[in-house]
Amino acid sequence: MTSPRDIVLNAWKTFSSRDADRIAAVFTDDAQWIAPKGNATAVALDHTDHMVGARQIARFIAQEMHRLFSDIDIAFRGVYVDGDVVIVEERMRATLPDGRSYENDYCFVFTVAGMRIREVREYMDTRGGWRMVFGEEAR
Repeated sequence: MTSPRDIVLNAWKTFSSRDADRIAAVFTDDAQWIAPKGNATAVALDHTDHMVGARQIARFIAQEMHRLFSDIDIAFRGVYVDGDVVIVEERMRATLPDGRSYENDYCFVFTVAGMRIREVREYMDTRGGWRMVFGEEAR
Protein backbone atom coordinates (compact mmCIF):
# COMPACT_ATOMS: atom_id res chain seq x y z
CA MET A 1 0.00 0.00 0.00
CA THR A 2 1.26 3.48 -0.87
CA SER A 3 1.32 6.00 1.97
CA PRO A 4 0.07 9.61 1.71
CA ARG A 5 3.73 10.70 2.02
CA ASP A 6 4.70 8.56 -0.98
CA ILE A 7 1.73 9.87 -2.99
CA VAL A 8 2.74 13.50 -2.37
CA LEU A 9 6.46 12.97 -3.01
CA ASN A 10 5.65 11.08 -6.21
CA ALA A 11 3.40 13.99 -7.24
CA TRP A 12 6.36 16.41 -6.92
CA LYS A 13 8.39 14.17 -9.25
CA THR A 14 5.46 14.08 -11.66
CA PHE A 15 5.13 17.89 -11.59
CA SER A 16 8.66 18.20 -13.00
CA SER A 17 7.66 16.10 -16.03
CA ARG A 18 5.54 19.00 -17.32
CA ASP A 19 3.19 16.34 -18.74
CA ALA A 20 -0.32 17.66 -18.05
CA ASP A 21 -1.98 14.24 -18.36
CA ARG A 22 0.41 12.62 -15.90
CA ILE A 23 0.07 15.57 -13.52
CA ALA A 24 -3.75 15.52 -13.68
CA ALA A 25 -3.68 11.81 -12.76
CA VAL A 26 -2.21 12.54 -9.31
CA PHE A 27 -5.25 14.68 -8.38
CA THR A 28 -8.89 13.77 -7.80
CA ASP A 29 -11.17 15.11 -10.54
CA ASP A 30 -12.58 17.74 -8.15
CA ALA A 31 -9.26 18.64 -6.51
CA GLN A 32 -8.63 22.19 -5.32
CA TRP A 33 -5.40 24.19 -5.08
CA ILE A 34 -5.81 27.24 -2.86
CA ALA A 35 -3.11 29.94 -2.73
CA PRO A 36 -3.16 33.32 -0.96
CA LYS A 37 -5.43 35.86 -2.65
CA GLY A 38 -3.59 38.45 -4.73
CA ASN A 39 -0.28 36.59 -4.67
CA ALA A 40 2.31 37.83 -7.19
CA THR A 41 2.26 34.69 -9.35
CA ALA A 42 -1.52 34.82 -9.82
CA VAL A 43 -1.46 38.57 -10.52
CA ALA A 44 1.52 38.42 -12.92
CA LEU A 45 -0.07 35.60 -14.90
CA ASP A 46 -3.62 36.99 -14.66
CA HIS A 47 -4.55 33.65 -13.10
CA THR A 48 -6.82 32.54 -10.29
CA ASP A 49 -5.46 31.86 -6.82
CA HIS A 50 -8.01 29.05 -6.36
CA MET A 51 -7.82 26.33 -8.98
CA VAL A 52 -10.54 23.71 -9.11
CA GLY A 53 -10.25 20.42 -10.97
CA ALA A 54 -7.34 18.17 -11.88
CA ARG A 55 -7.13 19.54 -15.44
CA GLN A 56 -6.89 23.21 -14.41
CA ILE A 57 -4.25 22.43 -11.78
CA ALA A 58 -2.25 20.28 -14.20
CA ARG A 59 -2.33 22.91 -16.94
CA PHE A 60 -1.00 25.52 -14.51
CA ILE A 61 1.84 23.28 -13.29
CA ALA A 62 2.76 21.93 -16.74
CA GLN A 63 2.54 25.16 -18.73
CA GLU A 64 1.30 28.41 -17.23
CA MET A 65 3.71 28.83 -14.30
CA HIS A 66 6.62 28.44 -16.72
CA ARG A 67 5.67 31.74 -18.36
CA LEU A 68 6.86 33.41 -15.14
CA PHE A 69 9.46 30.98 -13.77
CA SER A 70 12.34 29.24 -15.53
CA ASP A 71 15.35 27.30 -14.23
CA ILE A 72 13.20 26.16 -11.31
CA ASP A 73 15.03 24.54 -8.41
CA ILE A 74 13.04 23.18 -5.47
CA ALA A 75 14.70 22.11 -2.24
CA PHE A 76 12.63 20.31 0.38
CA ARG A 77 13.18 21.44 3.95
CA GLY A 78 10.77 19.03 5.58
CA VAL A 79 7.91 16.61 4.99
CA TYR A 80 5.47 15.97 7.83
CA VAL A 81 2.55 13.54 7.88
CA ASP A 82 -0.55 13.22 10.04
CA GLY A 83 -3.00 10.67 8.66
CA ASP A 84 -4.08 11.77 5.19
CA VAL A 85 -2.45 15.23 5.54
CA VAL A 86 1.08 15.83 4.26
CA ILE A 87 2.88 19.11 4.87
CA VAL A 88 5.81 20.03 2.64
CA GLU A 89 8.19 22.88 3.46
CA GLU A 90 10.33 23.93 0.54
CA ARG A 91 12.40 26.71 -0.96
CA MET A 92 11.87 27.52 -4.62
CA ARG A 93 14.51 29.30 -6.64
CA ALA A 94 13.87 30.35 -10.22
CA THR A 95 14.63 32.94 -12.86
CA LEU A 96 12.02 35.57 -13.78
CA PRO A 97 11.42 36.67 -17.42
CA ASP A 98 13.62 39.76 -16.99
CA GLY A 99 16.51 37.62 -15.69
CA ARG A 100 16.10 38.54 -12.02
CA SER A 101 16.25 35.84 -9.37
CA TYR A 102 13.24 34.57 -7.46
CA GLU A 103 13.67 32.80 -4.13
CA ASN A 104 10.82 32.10 -1.75
CA ASP A 105 9.97 29.69 1.03
CA TYR A 106 6.70 27.79 0.72
CA CYS A 107 4.55 25.55 2.86
CA PHE A 108 2.05 23.24 1.15
CA VAL A 109 -0.63 21.32 3.01
CA PHE A 110 -1.80 18.36 0.92
CA THR A 111 -4.89 16.31 1.73
CA VAL A 112 -4.85 12.86 0.16
CA ALA A 113 -7.99 10.87 -0.66
CA GLY A 114 -7.38 7.27 -1.63
CA MET A 115 -4.39 7.29 -3.95
CA ARG A 116 -4.73 10.89 -5.17
CA ILE A 117 -4.46 14.45 -3.91
CA ARG A 118 -7.78 16.10 -3.10
CA GLU A 119 -6.65 19.51 -1.85
CA VAL A 120 -3.55 21.69 -1.66
CA ARG A 121 -3.33 24.80 0.52
CA GLU A 122 -0.31 26.91 -0.39
CA TYR A 123 1.43 29.42 1.86
CA MET A 124 4.40 31.68 1.07
CA ASP A 125 5.95 35.04 1.77
CA THR A 126 3.49 37.03 -0.33
CA ARG A 127 5.14 40.41 0.26
CA GLY A 128 8.60 39.13 -0.59
CA GLY A 129 7.24 37.34 -3.64
CA TRP A 130 5.51 40.53 -4.77
CA ARG A 131 8.76 42.53 -4.49
CA MET A 132 10.73 39.90 -6.43
CA VAL A 133 8.17 39.68 -9.24
CA PHE A 134 7.19 43.35 -9.51
CA GLY A 135 10.26 45.14 -8.09
CA GLU A 136 11.22 46.83 -4.84
CA GLU A 137 9.02 49.85 -5.49
CA ALA A 138 5.89 47.76 -6.01
CA ARG A 139 3.20 48.09 -3.39
